[in-house]
Amino acid sequence: MTEPGQHNFEVRSSELVYDGRIIALRVDDVSMPGGGTAKREVVEHYGAVAILALDEDDQVTLIHQYRHPIGRRNWELPAGLIDKLGEDPVETARRELVEEVGLAAADWSVLVDVAASPGFTDEVVRVYLATDLATVERQVEGDEEADLVARRFPLDEAVRMVLSGEIVNAAACGGLLAAHAVRTLDAPVRPADAPWRDMPTKLPTRRG
Repeated sequence: MTEPGQHNFEVRSSELVYDGRIIALRVDDVSMPGGGTAKREVVEHYGAVAILALDEDDQVTLIHQYRHPIGRRNWELPAGLIDKLGEDPVETARRELVEEVGLAAADWSVLVDVAASPGFTDEVVRVYLATDLATVERQVEGDEEADLVARRFPLDEAVRMVLSGEIVNAAACGGLLAAHAVRTLDAPVRPADAPWRDMPTKLPTRRG
């Protein structure tokens, strides 16, 4: 048995058991520290981006969108899947910002990367900070986006919504708290093209 923190969790075998439109499910046999193996179910997902669009008055644009798995609408950041193999995540973010809220941004940086639930899925969302905003014509794509409502909130109010439980989306919570730290604590941001170590690759590569 290896010392704690030293074991290599090697995948001995893997089986794809479901391949859906935006997710896949595989079951891996993984070597355990005690010498045996254990099955680990992994939900594969496309990478995704979310955009915290912050104007010069420190107002952030949020969207109210229906999410079927939890059966209600949520306040979230504009966001979307990186479902085009090899696409620059910043370009995905630019497109989603236009499609969902009709905004374009001149300045982009990385606020935070959020692993949605690393115990069972490889989904990771990169949250960008978008500033120097301009209003452009919105390009609506799909039925759900036609129903969403966009609204501007003071950043401080949005943070209070996170802490009160009114905002529960993980990327929105992480992005809003990170933006607040940037504004109030002078915390650093990363460049827009910063390396993304945990960007999901298995699902888009297999389908690419």
